Amino acid sequence: MREPASENNALPPQSLLERVKDYGQEDVFALWDELSPEERDALVKDIEGLDLPRVDRIIRCSFRSQGLPAAAIEPVPESNVSTVEKRTMEERERWWKMGLKAISDGKLGVLLLSGGQGTRLGSSDPKGCFNIGLPSGKSLFQLQAERILCLQRLAAQSVNEGANIPRIHWYIMTSPFTDEPIRKFFESCKYFGLEADQVTFFQQGTIPCVGRDGRFIMETPYRVAKSPDGNGGVYSALKSSKLLEDMASRGIKYLDCYGVDNALVRVGDPTFLGYFVDTGVAAAAKVVRKAYPQEKVGVFVRRGKGGPVSVVEYSELDSSMASAINQETGRLRYCWSNVCLHMFTLDFLNQVANGLEKDSIYHLAEKNIPSIHGHTPGYKLEQFIFDAFPYAPSTALFEALREEEFAPVKNANGSNFDTPDSARLLVLRLHTRWVVAAGGFLTHSVPLYATGVEVSPQCSYAGENLEAICRGRTFHAPCEIAF
Repeated sequence: MREPASENNALPPQSLLERVKDYGQEDVFALWDELSPEERDALVKDIEGLDLPRVDRIIRCSFRSQGLPAAAIEPVPESNVSTVEKRTMEERERWWKMGLKAISDGKLGVLLLSGGQGTRLGSSDPKGCFNIGLPSGKSLFQLQAERILCLQRLAAQSVNEGANIPRIHWYIMTSPFTDEPIRKFFESCKYFGLEADQVTFFQQGTIPCVGRDGRFIMETPYRVAKSPDGNGGVYSALKSSKLLEDMASRGIKYLDCYGVDNALVRVGDPTFLGYFVDTGVAAAAKVVRKAYPQEKVGVFVRRGKGGPVSVVEYSELDSSMASAINQETGRLRYCWSNVCLHMFTLDFLNQVANGLEKDSIYHLAEKNIPSIHGHTPGYKLEQFIFDAFPYAPSTALFEALREEEFAPVKNANGSNFDTPDSARLLVLRLHTRWVVAAGGFLTHSVPLYATGVEVSPQCSYAGENLEAICRGRTFHAPCEIAF
């Protein structure tokens, strides 16, 4: 039971003071004498809300891991990668059918990483609420929800025209900053046609920010500075919220995991799922080829001779490695970019959640942290979604075409790349190609490179089944083609 911090308490609660001293964090009470009774209560509550043994273990392990020599990196073997040119039409059709069968059997869950705010987009809303300016005016969340609806329908049709439509459960990770607005957005939009009980929201954790000496930074005299624990916090959040058990109880065996800020994401892609099931690996990732050697993207590599597949940041590749060519394929040796499109077995997610917690190694991001002393140089501690891959007993990579599946929305319009405008054009251009391939025609009053048509996900998931809607018809761009 908590000892009250009242006006009569000249000192912080003794047991709590002893606990923070055990972990070298007694400075959190440095300004105790200057606090009002309410502020003292707030500080005690804030410190008691921290899992001090866990936080201390994370800080120590993370600091200790810095500067340790990493295993040498090698290219991912070609045998681990399904490239577009190697894929046959028969394989694609077989994987598509296998994926739809797994979906119709209720074996697929979808896991969305949506903890980020739209600050860099010039918006105070969560990124998923953002409207990138498509003719339909749909948000990123709505585009993704409608792709799930389309998948459910395709899966039902693949088994039996009159079969019950399977439900794909959508797990959405929020952060303390985005949780409430995302929930309200979904409620106000009536879950975009999905059933409310097939969507589960859960929050990623936060972790104290620390100075270079490993001590907590105080945001105010009565509150420790904290930050979200990165998109890799999804593993501990799934474990602590008992959602891994929830997935198992629903019969889910495979999890499609992706980031919210991709306007072209093929949520639950049946071809990728079928490939994943067919290869029998524990983890897989969709990858796109690097656009040029110095592109600032993380790439998949192998750590050490015969070691695990993992991701290295572009800063870890020196110029000669980044430019090196594979003489057999003519591609860059390190060409497979990480674009946060992953597939995991549920068994592997359980293993990763336990392994990452046991090792407790977080990345230290150097930042100026807002504090009682202004902006203090220090560290935010975070894990990344790709930290799972070194734990995988087997990993496969599946090449996707950038222009078909990767339209990132990261920066405000006016920036040089990854803007709502650039993402919108990628969507319109892809969908225009679909319509023309299905026998449709376009008229346009502005140059075609600057416009196009949008195909509602309710009509087509990846360009299929459009002939009945498009053949012989003329559409004036920009417009949305819907039922």
